[in-house]
Amino acid sequence: MSEAYCRMAPGHPVHASYHDREYGFPSRDERVLFERLILEINQAGLSWLTILNKREAFRSAFAGFEIDRVAAFGDSDIARLLADPGIVRNRLKIEAAIENARRIQGLRRSHGSFADWLDSHHPRSPTEWTRLFRQTFRFTGLQIVGEFLISLGYLPGAHVPDCPAYPRVLELGPPWASESGLINHRK
Repeated sequence: MSEAYCRMAPGHPVHASYHDREYGFPSRDERVLFERLILEINQAGLSWLTILNKREAFRSAFAGFEIDRVAAFGDSDIARLLADPGIVRNRLKIEAAIENARRIQGLRRSHGSFADWLDSHHPRSPTEWTRLFRQTFRFTGLQIVGEFLISLGYLPGAHVPDCPAYPRVLELGPPWASESGLINHRK
């Protein structure tokens, strides 16, 4: 997606900000990681533009992506979410978001944080990552896992080298760049 996205996104009223400030930029913030996972899951079968347009509604519906709050959602929350026209109203995706929040709580106990869990398994091939995610989370196929990891700098491919965002991503030391020898350390 990188070459096409790097050419199309700049100047676009919705894609530009995400492309220029988030896509491929590493983050250790659990809310950011959880939000990106939930948005990628919800994108399945839809366009990324649809998801970005619904992003604020997702943030509101899913308690600002506070993992502990989402993990505590119950049947009344599922009913509320299924009735919310601002988000993707798919029961499987909603239930996956709640269950995945609970699983991240487990990763905190075993690894300290979601980011530490990711780091403990880096590097892996896309196929190995997908296998790991399927063992750990719900509703995580190859495309979802790949885009999640690319979007957070665990796999390369978010930007082409001549994209203005590329050097800014490298400055932040994404895991893929450390692995490939483009940088010597992660910040």
